[in-house]
Amino acid sequence: MNPQAIAAIAPAAVDPSAILPPPMPVPVAPTGAVEGAAPFGQLITQGLEKVNGDMLASQVDMQKLASGNAPDLHRIMIHLEETQLSFQLMMQVRGRLLDAYQDVMKMSV
Repeated sequence: MNPQAIAAIAPAAVDPSAILPPPMPVPVAPTGAVEGAAPFGQLITQGLEKVNGDMLASQVDMQKLASGNAPDLHRIMIHLEETQLSFQLMMQVRGRLLDAYQDVMKMSV
Protein backbone atom coordinates (compact mmCIF):
# COMPACT_ATOMS: atom_id res chain seq x y z
CA MET A 1 0.00 0.00 0.00
CA ASN A 2 1.20 3.42 -0.79
CA PRO A 3 0.91 6.43 1.54
CA GLN A 4 -1.78 8.04 -0.60
CA ALA A 5 -4.10 5.01 -0.26
CA ILE A 6 -3.53 4.94 3.48
CA ALA A 7 -4.33 8.67 3.72
CA ALA A 8 -7.60 8.07 1.83
CA ILE A 9 -8.60 5.27 4.21
CA ALA A 10 -7.53 7.06 7.44
CA PRO A 11 -10.58 9.42 7.71
CA ALA A 12 -12.93 6.45 7.36
CA ALA A 13 -11.11 4.59 10.12
CA VAL A 14 -11.56 7.53 12.47
CA ASP A 15 -15.08 8.56 11.35
CA PRO A 16 -17.19 5.85 9.65
CA SER A 17 -19.76 8.43 8.59
CA ALA A 18 -17.19 9.80 6.15
CA ILE A 19 -17.84 6.87 3.79
CA LEU A 20 -21.30 5.71 4.93
CA PRO A 21 -24.47 7.35 3.64
CA PRO A 22 -26.50 9.34 6.19
CA PRO A 23 -28.97 7.25 8.19
CA MET A 24 -32.52 7.02 6.93
CA PRO A 25 -35.27 8.33 9.22
CA VAL A 26 -37.13 5.61 11.07
CA PRO A 27 -40.83 5.57 10.18
CA VAL A 28 -43.11 5.98 13.18
CA ALA A 29 -46.29 3.94 13.30
CA PRO A 30 -49.41 6.10 13.46
CA THR A 31 -51.12 6.10 16.83
CA GLY A 32 -54.55 6.67 15.41
CA ALA A 33 -54.80 10.12 16.94
CA VAL A 34 -56.07 12.87 14.73
CA GLU A 35 -54.62 16.34 15.06
CA GLY A 36 -56.94 18.59 16.98
CA ALA A 37 -59.04 15.70 18.30
CA ALA A 38 -59.71 15.46 22.01
CA PRO A 39 -58.37 12.42 23.89
CA PHE A 40 -60.88 9.68 24.64
CA GLY A 41 -60.82 10.24 28.40
CA GLN A 42 -61.52 13.92 27.92
CA LEU A 43 -64.55 13.13 25.73
CA ILE A 44 -65.94 10.80 28.39
CA THR A 45 -65.38 13.38 31.12
CA GLN A 46 -67.12 16.09 29.08
CA GLY A 47 -70.08 13.79 28.44
CA LEU A 48 -70.40 12.94 32.13
CA GLU A 49 -70.21 16.61 33.09
CA LYS A 50 -72.93 17.48 30.57
CA VAL A 51 -75.25 14.74 31.84
CA ASN A 52 -74.59 15.82 35.42
CA GLY A 53 -75.33 19.45 34.56
CA ASP A 54 -78.56 18.43 32.83
CA MET A 55 -79.62 16.40 35.85
CA LEU A 56 -78.92 19.31 38.21
CA ALA A 57 -80.89 21.68 35.97
CA SER A 58 -83.79 19.21 35.88
CA GLN A 59 -83.71 19.00 39.65
CA VAL A 60 -83.98 22.80 39.87
CA ASP A 61 -86.88 22.71 37.39
CA MET A 62 -88.65 20.10 39.52
CA GLN A 63 -88.20 22.26 42.61
CA LYS A 64 -89.67 25.24 40.75
CA LEU A 65 -92.57 23.08 39.61
CA ALA A 66 -93.21 21.85 43.16
CA SER A 67 -93.12 25.37 44.58
CA GLY A 68 -95.47 26.70 41.88
CA ASN A 69 -92.87 28.98 40.29
CA ALA A 70 -92.64 27.07 37.02
CA PRO A 71 -93.09 29.42 34.07
CA ASP A 72 -93.80 26.72 31.47
CA LEU A 73 -94.80 23.16 32.33
CA HIS A 74 -94.25 21.91 28.78
CA ARG A 75 -90.63 23.06 28.63
CA ILE A 76 -89.93 21.48 32.01
CA MET A 77 -91.39 18.15 30.93
CA ILE A 78 -89.44 18.22 27.65
CA HIS A 79 -86.25 19.02 29.55
CA LEU A 80 -86.91 16.16 32.00
CA GLU A 81 -87.38 13.70 29.13
CA GLU A 82 -84.18 14.90 27.43
CA THR A 83 -82.31 14.46 30.70
CA GLN A 84 -83.71 10.98 31.16
CA LEU A 85 -82.69 10.00 27.61
CA SER A 86 -79.17 11.39 28.02
CA PHE A 87 -78.79 9.47 31.31
CA GLN A 88 -79.97 6.25 29.67
CA LEU A 89 -77.52 6.79 26.80
CA MET A 90 -74.70 7.38 29.27
CA MET A 91 -75.55 4.11 31.04
CA GLN A 92 -75.58 2.24 27.71
CA VAL A 93 -72.17 3.66 26.79
CA ARG A 94 -70.86 2.73 30.25
CA GLY A 95 -72.10 -0.84 29.80
CA ARG A 96 -70.49 -1.14 26.37
CA LEU A 97 -67.19 0.24 27.67
CA LEU A 98 -67.19 -2.22 30.55
CA ASP A 99 -67.96 -5.11 28.19
CA ALA A 100 -65.12 -4.05 25.89
CA TYR A 101 -62.73 -3.76 28.84
CA GLN A 102 -63.68 -7.22 30.07
CA ASP A 103 -63.18 -8.67 26.58
CA VAL A 104 -59.71 -7.13 26.39
CA MET A 105 -58.81 -8.47 29.83
CA LYS A 106 -59.86 -11.98 28.79
CA MET A 107 -57.49 -11.98 25.82
CA SER A 108 -54.36 -14.04 26.21
CA VAL A 109 -51.06 -12.45 25.38
